[in-house]
Amino acid sequence: MKPTIRDVAKMAGVSISTVSRVMNSPESVVEAKRSRVLEAIEKLQYQPNAFARGLIYRKSFTLGLLIPDIENMYFAGIIRGMQDACVKFGYSLMICNTDRDKDRLLSYIDAFREKQVDGIVFASDILYPEYYEKLTACRIPFVLLSSHSDEFEVPSVEVDDEEAAYEAVKFLIELGHREIGMIGFNHVNSVSGPPRYEGFVRAMKEGGLTHNIEKVAYAEHRFEQAYHATHELFSAYPDITAVFCVADEFAMGTISYLKDRNILVPGQVSVVGFDNLRMANMFIPKLTTVAQPIYELGYRAAEKLHELLTTGSVKVPKEMMKHKLIVRESSRQR
Repeated sequence: MKPTIRDVAKMAGVSISTVSRVMNSPESVVEAKRSRVLEAIEKLQYQPNAFARGLIYRKSFTLGLLIPDIENMYFAGIIRGMQDACVKFGYSLMICNTDRDKDRLLSYIDAFREKQVDGIVFASDILYPEYYEKLTACRIPFVLLSSHSDEFEVPSVEVDDEEAAYEAVKFLIELGHREIGMIGFNHVNSVSGPPRYEGFVRAMKEGGLTHNIEKVAYAEHRFEQAYHATHELFSAYPDITAVFCVADEFAMGTISYLKDRNILVPGQVSVVGFDNLRMANMFIPKLTTVAQPIYELGYRAAEKLHELLTTGSVKVPKEMMKHKLIVRESSRQR
């Protein structure tokens, strides 16, 4: 049978009310009695182990994760990586979906504080000053994932978005394409949108194709929005023979639009995505894409946060993980 509060009181030689006060207001109990109660809780494993350890070490052994869009397939890999790291280090994981809403995000930080999470991973969003001030006021250590801050000294882990986009577009140029468009993130409230656009521009300038710099249509974050953005792009520039998409979901939306117009991919138009989601290798045609180490990013963010919580600092504050261009069926020589 599971031990009861009465068993803890008996082993510690105190009253049941004293055990209750130790669990709910430990500072109200003299140290000698408090130590005996905590020792009995540990020995009897009264309540979940995490709860007992929390009483002793003043930690909840819980990490919080703030993500902007839980429906985005990218975050499935991030969450899996973080979860595996949490299992290794003995944490539970609490996930909050912000929908990129400032008020909601700030309320979730309050919720994390009330739940006494030990630390937070802040993913794929801009670290606005009000977010930073809120987190530091709550005294919750945090790490940025797929984001960074030039303004504040906060540990981060991400890929080099500008360089990755540059390599993807350079690949299309090397295939012989000269009329190249882009489906990008709306730059408002986007962390990765601006640097991926900058990579596109750098490749165009280097390749002597500056006339393509204006051939960009923007979407928010969904397949359907990319579908409509592709319509805008090809309506304005029907001579395009290749498209760089800043997300695999965008690439799928682009290919679907082209298929509905009987435009062959890659026969008439080559398409390159970004992320290397699991679906990238299942989609028809299989996507040429920039592979982010999605699982590893999630794992490393949790690992970095654990390092921060246990040592007070991290050895590599600003960490860039490697990306890789994966060539599949959606691109071909011009």
